[in-house]
Amino acid sequence: MIVAETQRLLITKFTLDDAQFFIELVNTPKFKKFIGDRKVQTIEQAQERIKNGHLKNYAQLGYGFYKLHLKAENNKLIGTNGLTKRATLELPDIGFAMLPEYESKGYGLESSVAILGLAKNTFNLKKIGAITKPNNKASIKLIEKLGFSFTKKVKPFEDDSELMLFAKNL
Repeated sequence: MIVAETQRLLITKFTLDDAQFFIELVNTPKFKKFIGDRKVQTIEQAQERIKNGHLKNYAQLGYGFYKLHLKAENNKLIGTNGLTKRATLELPDIGFAMLPEYESKGYGLESSVAILGLAKNTFNLKKIGAITKPNNKASIKLIEKLGFSFTKKVKPFEDDSELMLFAKNL
């Protein structure tokens, strides 16, 4: 199901059939370094994460993380972008990740603009957050380019690592 479309991308919901792509994406070196090791190695583990994360969020929140398809390459899956609401954070937040060969090509910005449009116009959200590790310079640059402002440092996860929290009014 197409959720949004940009000049170069189709943005669609995850399904259980996307388990192999999910495994590939969450096991890239940058995903593990900057987002964390999801310990997903099998189709069954990936389907469980999709079911209890993505599909549950679509049902409960109306939004979640989506797949990014590159139109120019027969709708090849290249990454993810979307929204989530974490119990440990006040605001819903945007997140994104690309397969390595599609990083630094503007897909993060392009998909984020579409996701922020959905957040405002479809999901009626008024303010969005974004979190990232302080050493994730590429993510910080994109977050700031999207108009987010740094608000404070937070420790939203059990690993106790300090993250930067940004916010943007929609």
